[in-house]
Amino acid sequence: MYYIDPHIHMISRTTDDYEALARMGCVAVSEPAFWAGFDRGSVECFRDYFRQLTEFEPKRASQFGIQHFTWLCINAKEAENVTLARQVIALIPEFLSRPNVLGIGEIGLNKNTRNEATVFLEHVELAVAHRQLILIHTPHLEDKYQGTRMILDMLCADSRIERQRVLVDHVEEHTVRDVLDAGFWAGMTLYPITKCTPARAADIIERYGPERLMVNSAGDWGVSKPTAVPDFIMEMRRRGHPESLIRRIVYDNPVAFFSQSPHFQLRSRA
Repeated sequence: MYYIDPHIHMISRTTDDYEALARMGCVAVSEPAFWAGFDRGSVECFRDYFRQLTEFEPKRASQFGIQHFTWLCINAKEAENVTLARQVIALIPEFLSRPNVLGIGEIGLNKNTRNEATVFLEHVELAVAHRQLILIHTPHLEDKYQGTRMILDMLCADSRIERQRVLVDHVEEHTVRDVLDAGFWAGMTLYPITKCTPARAADIIERYGPERLMVNSAGDWGVSKPTAVPDFIMEMRRRGHPESLIRRIVYDNPVAFFSQSPHFQLRSRA
């Protein structure tokens, strides 16, 4: 079965991971901008990073028959430096016309601070001004519910936001209903330790159905598994779900959401 990984940080992965993804049926990946494991010190660091995401990484992915799409922002972990964040936000429009850029992301909250909220809203303003899709990071563990509610409240207070053009990622059992009820798309991240497991994601699908839901690996520098989406496929098959339902979650839904960007041109598959 062909599938798309809607959220994976391939700059942190080896070419062996690309090969493994291709062998398992991955035809496209979507890579949000994220933290580098340390706070970057200047806007020029981000210029080089955005070049890597828009120039180098698509070529590396294409060697394995995988299309690479990306998103641009300054991650919430670096948003406490509001001066630098504003410099990065001012830089982003230079890259929005690159052919693999889908929108602004992953923006959101980390520790739910005032500065993070300020930078989040300024990213949203940029996305609205340039009519870009938005991909949102919700906080980890004990901060998740409060942070998700803060994000949803900020978005729902802005009548310009087209909710079908926003993907709220890293949802779990205690946040998914709020995201879906508000009219946004929701992403479930499959991690070996934190976030959802394939079994928990399957439980959520069985409870809420497939509408506006997708799964991703969010593979990065830490403990993560780039082939987590195939693990979800196998869990759904083990439970006896039809191939059409599984395909909707891992392929059709990502295509439906990403196709709202004119840059998402997926090669046809036989």
